[in-house]
Amino acid sequence: MSIKVNIHQNLRHLTNDLSTVEVSGTTVGECLNDLVGQFPGLKKYVFDKKNRLLNYVDVYVNLESSFPEELAKPVKDGDELDITLIIAGG
Repeated sequence: MSIKVNIHQNLRHLTNDLSTVEVSGTTVGECLNDLVGQFPGLKKYVFDKKNRLLNYVDVYVNLESSFPEELAKPVKDGDELDITLIIAGG
């Protein structure tokens, strides 16, 4: 199963400047685990110590938020994930 993950610009230095990465999985969590397997440096920017999404990370599946299912949300071949970082500031 091939899923395309669009990498947030602030994380691309961890993916060799790739803006998209192909992963496999049947859920958002499996896809993100595959992504982290390919680029281990991403783990601390996506997951907390209990392997949950960090509170400032949101994942969209085909431009729709994965909330409230988040990591358990099912995906299928050809779906597209977007990793979004919620950044605040003044």
